Amino acid sequence: QVQLVESGGGLVQAGGSLRLSCVASEIIVSGTVMAWYRQPPGRQRELVASITTDGSTNYGDSVKGRFTISRDNAQKTVYLQMNSLKVEDTAVYSCSGYWPRRGTYWGQGTQVTVSS
Repeated sequence: QVQLVESGGGLVQAGGSLRLSCVASEIIVSGTVMAWYRQPPGRQRELVASITTDGSTNYGDSVKGRFTISRDNAQKTVYLQMNSLKVEDTAVYSCSGYWPRRGTYWGQGTQVTVSS
């Protein structure tokens, strides 16, 4: 069972920045896909960004140009740098990871609140 622990959430004013971190309990191997999802209040969960072991990234349309996903395989950590935050970015942000032949695992989530 892989454990994922997020940190870095909090309260920030619109226009500000936050960096989320997700630490995995196991080594990130070739083929692992790490991602950040978010669930705004009263809405469905949506993909924010994902990254593969070769560094390929994918972003949700609403965060392109503002958010950056990165990973440090040696530290078993994935980051989400969030800049130019908007009120509508308010959500619970969760880290997920897909390990080949093992499945997908989720963290507990961290709250991000952007005030106007």
